[in-house]
Amino acid sequence: MPRERTFSWDDPSPISEAIAQLSGIDCLRRLIAGELPPPPMARLMDIRLVEVAAGRAVFESTPSEFHYNPQGIVHGGFGGTLLDSAMGCAVHTVLDAGDVYTTLEFKINFLRPITAASGLLRGVGTVIHAGRTTAVAEGRIEGPDGKLYGMATCTCLIRRRAPG
Repeated sequence: MPRERTFSWDDPSPISEAIAQLSGIDCLRRLIAGELPPPPMARLMDIRLVEVAAGRAVFESTPSEFHYNPQGIVHGGFGGTLLDSAMGCAVHTVLDAGDVYTTLEFKINFLRPITAASGLLRGVGTVIHAGRTTAVAEGRIEGPDGKLYGMATCTCLIRRRAPG
């Protein structure tokens, strides 16, 4: 029997405008507080930014059947999205207003299958190094029981706002 899922999203332009005016950590704090709308991708994948600190970001999500692949487990893209978001936002926490980043590359190791029975998962991103043009971060997918489901590293390219 077919199943159905619908979702809605807000105009993402307020986030872009905030990035130009606020430090990365302040922008993300406003997103958590509900003062800025979540990005459309977060709504689509059903992930939520729940915590930020300098050099750290945490997303949460409970995997669902709509995340499944044909093998009856959660598609790797779900874990990739959770980790890329956590690591990228960890990098964003150390950027000044107007600075932007993009993921240049990332590598993931999955350690156990993720299913709807896995429960609430946390994607935790931590900055290892933040330089002028690149940053390196690591990420972990942790289960409610503390089990490690996956780990990753990424390199982000940073574009600093031009002075003046």
